[in-house]
Amino acid sequence: MSPSAPSIVKADGEVEPFDISKLEASLRRTGAGEHTAREIAERIARSVGREVHTHEVYRKAFALLRKSARSAAARYGLRRALLEFGPTGHPFEEFIAHLFKKEGWNVEWRKVMQGKCVPHEVDVYATREGEALAAELKYHNDPAYKTDIKVALYVQARFEDILNCDPKERTCPVDHGFLITNTKFTYHAIEYAKCSGLELLGWSYPEGDSLFDRITAAGIYPITALTLLKKSEKRLLIEQGIVACDMLRERRDALRGLSMPPERLGAVLAETDSLCAPLSV
Repeated sequence: MSPSAPSIVKADGEVEPFDISKLEASLRRTGAGEHTAREIAERIARSVGREVHTHEVYRKAFALLRKSARSAAARYGLRRALLEFGPTGHPFEEFIAHLFKKEGWNVEWRKVMQGKCVPHEVDVYATREGEALAAELKYHNDPAYKTDIKVALYVQARFEDILNCDPKERTCPVDHGFLITNTKFTYHAIEYAKCSGLELLGWSYPEGDSLFDRITAAGIYPITALTLLKKSEKRLLIEQGIVACDMLRERRDALRGLSMPPERLGAVLAETDSLCAPLSV
């Protein structure tokens, strides 16, 4: 990287060259369109100095997208929308369970399963066409926080106890043990998982089938992604068990309980319909 080339500081403090093609590609994935993505990426590239933080690039890109296409802005803000589920991990658990259901799984929440030594409560238990998986979810409010090897070791030990249970005492089968997070994994957590057989699902892992990929493929977006809702309104909807936009489409009456004027109600519903529509990039 030449001394004059701009660099970007990521959420975890890592510094790398600013790559306009990566930014343009991320914008295209939102459904913004090739021309819009290129124009926004070029505007941001012209505005950055010697060093820029990812949150500043996000803020600028989100503001520009919001002016041209709210549904694209909502998709671009997906990672931060997951962070808005906090402070507890319960809404994230509900969202992941909903995602698995949309993928065709039969899902049970917080199921107690007998292990060889002790019983264990798993966050998500899902079955589909003779296949069964158990998942432990780790939710983080900080985008820089990475799920590390200590967590992977702990989760794998639990799954091994379940898998080694006497078949006569086993209440249900498990073919796969998953560790799922809304952020990222450390290098050693990934290497351990590859070696031990623990399956990981994180914001950008595994490549091509990450949490981001699965959310966009299913068209299931967090209720917190909607740009026209206030934070207090999102929280009230989450308290009613509405954690995804497609849930809001099915329970539109919940919006009327927020005492919105008709024109704003219509705008929120229009954004919801647009966000839930099939994405072609």
